[in-house]
Amino acid sequence: MATGRPTLAPTSTRPRLAAWSLPAIAAIGLGISAYLTITKLAGGSPVCGPLQGCETVDASPYSTIAGIPTAAFGLVYSGFVLVATAWWARRGDRRFLLGAYLVGLVGVLLEAYLVYLQLAVIHAVCIWCASYGLTVLAGFLIAVVELRRAGRRP
Repeated sequence: MATGRPTLAPTSTRPRLAAWSLPAIAAIGLGISAYLTITKLAGGSPVCGPLQGCETVDASPYSTIAGIPTAAFGLVYSGFVLVATAWWARRGDRRFLLGAYLVGLVGVLLEAYLVYLQLAVIHAVCIWCASYGLTVLAGFLIAVVELRRAGRRP
């Protein structure tokens, strides 16, 4: 029996439950970059535990850009990705996923440069920085997979 209201067919562009992993990964990255930013602004060094390298990386000239902690740029990046992917996961608007993908591409390239600096120039690896880099890479790879899936849908 028709009620006069149009029925909504299931949308093929709405992401699956697994797509909520993107905002979750971005939230983890946001937490890591917040810790690193707050620690730097407070004048301390991140705690590495039994691993060494965080203090060396933090003391390097690459830990700030124009007086701004490098991790603060991670706050902006992760905040954008969190909002964009949460909006996409909730609304199914592919443009937000595309935005997260494009920003993720830039993020992966910058992370590759930062890893190069740690390995070849600073000669120390910060486990917090490496963990943050993994969130950037994982988020980007999931965005690639989801964009490919969305592109195959009618």
